[in-house]
Amino acid sequence: MDGDVEERRVQARFITKLKPPYKVPYTSIAIPANVTRFGLSTIVNSLLKAGNDEWESQPFDFLIDGELVRLPLEQFVLAKGISAEKVLEIEYIRAVAPQKEDEPSLHDDWVSAVDGSCPRFIFTGCYDSFGRVWKAAGECTHILEGHRDGITSVTIVNPEGADSVTVATASKDQSLRLWKFDTEEHLDQPAKIRAFKVLRGHNASVQSVAAQASGNMICSGSWDCTINLWRTNLSDTEGDLVSIKKRKVKNNVEESQMEVIKNLTSVARVCKEAITGEALSTLVGHTQCVSAVHWPEHSTIYSASWDHSVRRWDVETGKDLSNIFCGKALNCLHVGGEGSSLIAAGGSDPILRIWDPRKPGTSAPIYQFSSHNSWISACKWHAKSLFHLLSASYDGKVMLWDLRTAWPLAIIDSHEDKVLCADWWKGDSVISGGVDSKLCISSGIYVQ
Repeated sequence: MDGDVEERRVQARFITKLKPPYKVPYTSIAIPANVTRFGLSTIVNSLLKAGNDEWESQPFDFLIDGELVRLPLEQFVLAKGISAEKVLEIEYIRAVAPQKEDEPSLHDDWVSAVDGSCPRFIFTGCYDSFGRVWKAAGECTHILEGHRDGITSVTIVNPEGADSVTVATASKDQSLRLWKFDTEEHLDQPAKIRAFKVLRGHNASVQSVAAQASGNMICSGSWDCTINLWRTNLSDTEGDLVSIKKRKVKNNVEESQMEVIKNLTSVARVCKEAITGEALSTLVGHTQCVSAVHWPEHSTIYSASWDHSVRRWDVETGKDLSNIFCGKALNCLHVGGEGSSLIAAGGSDPILRIWDPRKPGTSAPIYQFSSHNSWISACKWHAKSLFHLLSASYDGKVMLWDLRTAWPLAIIDSHEDKVLCADWWKGDSVISGGVDSKLCISSGIYVQ
């Protein structure tokens, strides 16, 4: 009887949206009914090889009626109530999995924050109090000095900007700092740079920072349960004043900064703001640490907290527009996916939850992914995909997800301890940092 099951065949036709040389002939063929997705991949590679002697095999994933196949074909068809009597149309896509692992970039302490939103470099924050800019694996170009305690969060303020880039850091020292550097500098060794602006106003460790898309403002979440809004943009005059101050210090001029400010009258107030900034406004509502903030739209900020809530804020009025309570302390949050509207969040259990706030009257997640074995520390949607996102966990793993299946597409196991942060980079790479003091880069990930 087992032999009969093995010999059962179904008629299938393979289709794809991929361009040549990835297309196979549009004809139906008989394939084993119990074939797995790995067997399907072998069949497609054989068909491609038949039409191209130079074809090199690669992994594929498969969709039937818009859902990724993760069971043997016959089981999948039965589970979905699809007739096995008709010709099955099976769409194949390139598998989402890293093809290459770079050598880790070592830090002096835990790598607690990472931002890959600019394709020219990777920006990391570390518990040794320094920020670092990496051109590639092992190639550190800038070291950001100034914080007095560990950095908890980083963001690139103008990732699409010119050669001069502005970045922001948040720290356990209760401050945020703004920095500028030239990504096109050719340096023999890392350049050490100081912040051009220090932002003070929180009364406890600053846990998270996010930038408005325009780059004119940033917001920060803190252990003091508040979210502060800050201005980042400086006029050319202000930039010149900062440079003047630096030259005076460098040349050991005796006149103090305060004396200079007194002599410069109204212009001096601008100079002072360039040194120390105050919050423009404060959003109050959370009752525990604000662990994550995200600013995807001009007038809307999202936040996650240890008080078990995700909140959406109106920037203009400062009002809390909606709350989602999930019953767990939250560590991370990101908004993306379909319509750039789906909220992904993770926290003090192994479950990555996704909500659709466009569906009123319910706080139940529309997706829950539960393959991690410990708390979730980071989650991030892919910028150009409706379906793909990543998660990082204290179990030491980074997982890549597709909303069309409950199983992870790939598990990246590069770290030797807890993973604290992760992001996409260049659209085809995943970057992550952790307690093992490493920045890891996994590349060659094809996301449609």
